[in-house]
Parts: sequence; C-alpha cells; structure tokens
Amino acid sequence: MASTAPARPPRPHPVDEVPPVRHLAAFGLQHVLAMYAGAVAVPLIVGGAMKLSPADLAYLITADLLVCGIATLIQCVGFWRFGVRLPIMQGCTFAAVAPMALIGTGGGGLPAIYGAVIVSGVAMMLLAPVFGRLLRFFPPLVTGTVVLIIGVSLLPVAGNWAAGGVGSDDFGAPKNIGLAAFVLVVVLGVQRFAPAFLSRVAVLAGIVAGMALAVPLDFTDFGGVGDADWVGVSTPFHFGAPTFEGAAIASMLVVALVIMTETTGDFIAVGEMAGREVGPRALADGLRADGLSTVLGGVFNTFPYTAFAQNVGLVGMTRVRSRWVVAAAGGILVLLGLLPKLGAVVAAIPAPVLGGAGLVMFGTVAASGLRTLARVDFRGNDNLTVVAVSVAVGMLPVGVPGIYDRFPDWFQTVMDSGISAGCVTAIALNLVFNHLPGKAPAGSGAAERVGLPVGRGEDAVEEPREKSV
Repeated sequence: MASTAPARPPRPHPVDEVPPVRHLAAFGLQHVLAMYAGAVAVPLIVGGAMKLSPADLAYLITADLLVCGIATLIQCVGFWRFGVRLPIMQGCTFAAVAPMALIGTGGGGLPAIYGAVIVSGVAMMLLAPVFGRLLRFFPPLVTGTVVLIIGVSLLPVAGNWAAGGVGSDDFGAPKNIGLAAFVLVVVLGVQRFAPAFLSRVAVLAGIVAGMALAVPLDFTDFGGVGDADWVGVSTPFHFGAPTFEGAAIASMLVVALVIMTETTGDFIAVGEMAGREVGPRALADGLRADGLSTVLGGVFNTFPYTAFAQNVGLVGMTRVRSRWVVAAAGGILVLLGLLPKLGAVVAAIPAPVLGGAGLVMFGTVAASGLRTLARVDFRGNDNLTVVAVSVAVGMLPVGVPGIYDRFPDWFQTVMDSGISAGCVTAIALNLVFNHLPGKAPAGSGAAERVGLPVGRGEDAVEEPREKSV
C-alpha cells in the first residue's frame, strides 16, 4: 500500500504572509520615511496657525506619531470588527486642517478641536456600516478616477519638496532640484538593476543615498536631535478637557464624510494592488477603525486619521503586499512617538530627498488609477465624460489655490481638497449617467447597428470588452 505524503498547508495570501524580520524592518522603515513629512505636517500647520510654543508643537508631533502608529496597527492587524486588514498606513488628514485652524483660532482653542474630533470619530464608527452598503456605487469607473486624481493631486507635494519645501529661503534652487533628481535616478536604477530584495526597497535606498550626499553638501540640520528628549509619553487631554461646541462639531462632521469617501477610494485601490477585493464588510471594518483612531486622536492630543495615499503608491511600486510590513511600520511610528530623539533624526531628512522619492511614489498612484480605468468600457456610453469632468473638478483647487476662498466654510472643507472634490464628483456623475434611467437608443442609430452599449447603466461600466462587442 503506497504511503501518502502529508498534505502541505495552503500558502497564505500575499497580504497575510509574514516576511523575515530583516525584511520587515527594511520594508517598514521605507513606509515610515515615505509618509513622515506628511504625518507631521498637520500638527505643524494647525499649531503654527494657533501660534503655539515650540514645546507644544513638539508635543503635538510626538503625540501624532504615536497615534499614527497605533492607528496603523489597528488597521493592518485588526481586532473584532475594526481594521480592513490590508497594507494601509494611517496619518492625519489634510481635509481637517482648515476647519481645525478656524476652530483653534476662533476662541475655542485645542479643547474645542479635540471635542469636535471625538464626536466626528464616533460618527464615523456609527456610519461605517452605511458606507459598506454603498460599495456598489464604487465600480472601476469611480475607483480608477479617484485613484488617478489622488496621484495627480499629490504630485505638487512632491514638487514642492523637490524644490526645497514651501517657505524655504532657497526654494527652487538648482542644488535642491539636483539632489531630488539624484534620488530619483537612484530609485529607478535600484528598481531596474538591483537584485529582487533591493529592488523592493528602492525608495529606501534612494533616501539613504540622498542623505549620504546631503550631509557633506550641508543640506541637513541635526540641531533638533540634541534638543529632543530621549523619552516622551503623550498623556490624555494634555491641553485640557475637551469642550463640545456646536459649530465646531458641525464642521468636523463634514470632514468625517470627506475622510470616509477618500478612505474608501484608498482601500479599494490597495485591495486591487494586493489582489484582495474589499467587500462591504471589510470596508465597514476599515472605516470603523478610522473612526476609533480619530477618537483616540481626540483623547491623546492629536487629530482625525485616514488612510495615507502616499503609501498606496509605495505598495504598487514595490509590489510588497504583506499587511505585516505596514504593521511593522506602525510599530516604528510608535517608537518614534515614544522616543522623540529618534523622531528628530528622521525629521532631519531634507525636503529634496523626499521629493525625489515622492515623484516616483505619487506617479505610481496615478498610474494605478489608469490601470483600473483600462478595465472600463468607454464605447457608446458617457463614461469618458465622468472621468473628464471628475479629473477637471479635482484639479481645480490644485492648479488654482484659493479658488473657493469666497465660499462658505463647509463648501471649502469639501472642495478645497482636490481628492475629495474629484471623488464626490465621480460618485455623483456615475449615479447620474449609470444609475438613473438611460436615454432610449435611436432606432437606427450607429451605436445600435454595431452593437455598442447604450443607456445600459452599470453594465456599460464594468462589462468586459469581449462581452460588449
């Protein structure tokens, strides 16, 4: 009787694979460096608008890094019905910057901000199942358009970094552009010619090479490292007990809806890159985690949290799909939040170095959107109009800053972000053109003669090319 070999356990999905520890550390650090500048920008902007002291600003930054790490762990590892369990980095949303600055400078101060943040986080948790049931309104036509807008909207951020950072004295100096170009070339060279493992940490290699060149050329300033404390712990309600003001809460509830809309696009984009479809339940779990992290932000002296689009591009570029890699990045962020001196070292990376890496990452996000749109049928329907108008509306606040300055605050909250403006437009136009009753096809029209889809709603959005001919 022939012996049968024991069956091998099925190989886990790439999202659930746990790489070796050395790979976890390298890949995780790469994610941290990709999002660090964006992560600390929100507390810097809001704190600067409120004219906080340097000590208070430093406290906001360490608190932000700590909660960023915790939020990332909740999203990637997950527990019960919290966490989408995909490689998603979490960070403070820029959609909340203007409302929070208005609340903070209008007399409410940080306690009023944190009260509104806590309420908005609770609202996000309650609304998460509702958004989960709306997933059918996010076909490839909408998600591809939103991801394209995310990538294109982020490119000016990388451009500003490459030029030296907004407000820098030498903004646009050739040496800054040259350093960013050097990092870009290193990233591309490593990705093209290096062995498999190194090619997956091409961004990290580019940043390290950029730092190696920046130090002797006097681009870096490590003065903040000596001034930073070794250990710092964020305590709940450090700036006082939260206060709950109606106008502040109303503005932050609008921000909550914007966050959930943007995050839905990010989840679906990462799910496609990772080969794991995001269903209604997973979407609700991820949005619920966003809400919980936002509540933690209000308690631990920081701000609302959302998926970071910067790292969506990194997942697509490196093709490292393990959620445990991003969980390792969350662990590193927790350390940076507890050890301010380490955070100061990372903060010393000059803006042009980040700019060179950002050009590749953000361009990858845009290219991923185009890849999704390649699955959409554009023949005999109005899908091209949906994409064209959505991209145009999304690019308006990016190309013409201040275009909505004369509009009400709630309108600016939604439309001043190119990502949220484009996302709302794509969803609305998809409803108008593909869910409302369609136009009756002309009896003997050209479209009918060649069998092109006319007025068929969602079928025209998602039907494969072979079936539609």
